[in-house]
Amino acid sequence: MSGLPGAGTCPGLGETSDLKSPLGAKFREPLTEARFQQLFGDAEPEPELPAEPRGSRPCGRWARWARWARRAGARSGPGAGRLLRARLPPLRWLPRYRWRAWLLGDAVAGVTVGIVHVPQGMAFALLTSVPPVFGLYTSFFPVLIYTLLGTGRHLSTGTFAVLSLMTGSAVERLVPEPLGGNLSAIGREELDAQRVGAAAALAFASGALMLGMFALQLGVLSTFLSEPVVKALTSGAALHVLVSQLPSLLGLPLPRQIGCFALFKTLAAVLTALPRSSPAELTISALSLALLVPVKELNVRFRDRLPTPIPGEIVMVLLASVLCFTSSLDTRYNVQIVGLLPGGFPQPHLPNLAELPRILADSLPIALVAFAVSASLASIYADKYSYTIDSNQELLAHGVSNLISSLFSCFPNSATLATTSLLVDAGGNTQLAGLFSCIVVLSVLLWLGPFFYYLPKAVLACINISSMRQMFFQMQELPQLWRISRMDFAVWMVTWVAVVILSVDLGLAIGVVFSMMTVVCRTQRVQCLALGLAEGTELYRPLRESHKLRKARGLCVLSYPAPLYFGTRGQFRRSLEWQLGLGEAGKEAPKADGPPDAAAEPVRVVVLDCSGITFADAAGAREVVQLASRCRDAGIHLLLAQCHASVLGTLTQAGLLDRVTPEQLFVSVQDAAAHALERLELLVQRLAQCGSDPVIWSAEGPSSMCVGSGLTSYN
Repeated sequence: MSGLPGAGTCPGLGETSDLKSPLGAKFREPLTEARFQQLFGDAEPEPELPAEPRGSRPCGRWARWARWARRAGARSGPGAGRLLRARLPPLRWLPRYRWRAWLLGDAVAGVTVGIVHVPQGMAFALLTSVPPVFGLYTSFFPVLIYTLLGTGRHLSTGTFAVLSLMTGSAVERLVPEPLGGNLSAIGREELDAQRVGAAAALAFASGALMLGMFALQLGVLSTFLSEPVVKALTSGAALHVLVSQLPSLLGLPLPRQIGCFALFKTLAAVLTALPRSSPAELTISALSLALLVPVKELNVRFRDRLPTPIPGEIVMVLLASVLCFTSSLDTRYNVQIVGLLPGGFPQPHLPNLAELPRILADSLPIALVAFAVSASLASIYADKYSYTIDSNQELLAHGVSNLISSLFSCFPNSATLATTSLLVDAGGNTQLAGLFSCIVVLSVLLWLGPFFYYLPKAVLACINISSMRQMFFQMQELPQLWRISRMDFAVWMVTWVAVVILSVDLGLAIGVVFSMMTVVCRTQRVQCLALGLAEGTELYRPLRESHKLRKARGLCVLSYPAPLYFGTRGQFRRSLEWQLGLGEAGKEAPKADGPPDAAAEPVRVVVLDCSGITFADAAGAREVVQLASRCRDAGIHLLLAQCHASVLGTLTQAGLLDRVTPEQLFVSVQDAAAHALERLELLVQRLAQCGSDPVIWSAEGPSSMCVGSGLTSYN
């Protein structure tokens, strides 16, 4: 074995072992990557095709093309059916639907959620700065479309507070209210129509973006919005919702604040106008919250005992409407009411596409938040009830839902936290519950709309605030998050502070960037670990974990548990130099892994465990090639173990095989170490036969390390 003589240093902890097999017996020869491929192969052989007449058999590339065409043709028959079943999930779950066991639960859950959708949809419409009836449209069309295309069996879609807040801010910026504020009835209708068009254009653009992501199969993008980012975003947005509803609670006709620091601007405006608040609307708000908040708490605490959750919202809506009608609060005390809800559906029309360039910057965060929240909710309940979801199909479902519903003047929508939890608690089992929810909303649109004429808008503001309960209580997880991961806690706090102080859009961007930076920082803080052998086994573990691990003289086993790319190549080089004594980094202070009172020991063979290197780019691959050259110049034999196929391919393209031979690439650390120990022991035996002391010599003179000295404890 060439390249064994040389000098280097390797720190050691625990004990130094002799050069015998770890298990005391040899079960098989060490396997290199090349030998492994010879024995086991790297691909299954192609099935033999039926023989053809000699005269008709094509040759060369035409033969390969013909074989591929026949295989593709054999698969083309059932392929269309599989594609249809993949894109229309009811074709998969409806034939297996357990009608007797699931139908009642889906019906009860769907009706319960539909009852909540009615007041909640109208409330979130006000948050979006559009008339209440458009919240009912958004509670109907997206739910119906998701039932046909979605893969989340327990997911409830419709209006969502965070999206309504983001959409409302964009709508107020695109279609601001005149400075005077005193609009006639016709002027108010024109302003509402413009705002409805802007909200529908936002839904159209966000749906188109999600469909583009589906076409590119970018469902994996949901993973970039980590759980701390999503929870901090929704919790911070809940505070924005609370503050934005204060003028409606107090009966103050204040313009909506948008942009950075909107929360503090709204608080300042409310405090300034507080003496002008309406006692009647303040009383209505206090009574509504006094009913809604305890009912929410009862539903949570006694969810296992209640057959269905108490519909506090619809009860409050009915009571407030009756009170306002009988007491004439709208005329006597100027209480703002919902007014007439148009019956039926609006005429479908395409949103104003000329506005798309202006709203693209607002549509992108809306699309990302809608998909991230929906995908995370679907994954949570899929794991809980042991089924799988397709993230790319979810992109298609929510993209089509937003795109088609925008034709009916709906604003952006997604899965919702409150109604999804309500659907599960009420006994929902499949997407069929969405159809029953649509029936409830449809009945309101067609027949029951006039009953909500006298509903005070202050009640809708209270419904908005009470629906934020679950988002506010996410802050209770912070102590546990601090104990589990300080880095995730920092991501949570940075995102929340950015959302609260700046805006939801900027807070989302800052949270995502900061979260990605923490990942980069973690990879750059990784240290190269020296491994030792657990006696009586073939297991190599970090020496710092136990003083009982053993290290063979002349052999240094190292592991680098991080990706190797342009951001980590410097840390990789410094860590290897420090461990092997190469360059200036290895001549500094004594190694932390090494014994404080032990002299440096020369290294003849180094085994680099590459199992933790999940990927390598061109810069990282060139770093490994340079390491191989430096080890060869220093007389250290470099062995690479357990390289991933993609990493090994990148290293090969970078010229690694010009520096090392295929016999230096092994399938595992155990194989590489066993091979190194065998070669070192053979060299010791040859030196002993020559009558020399069993000392390994370097090119410059004798080394101070004797490989045949047995075991020495470093305790």
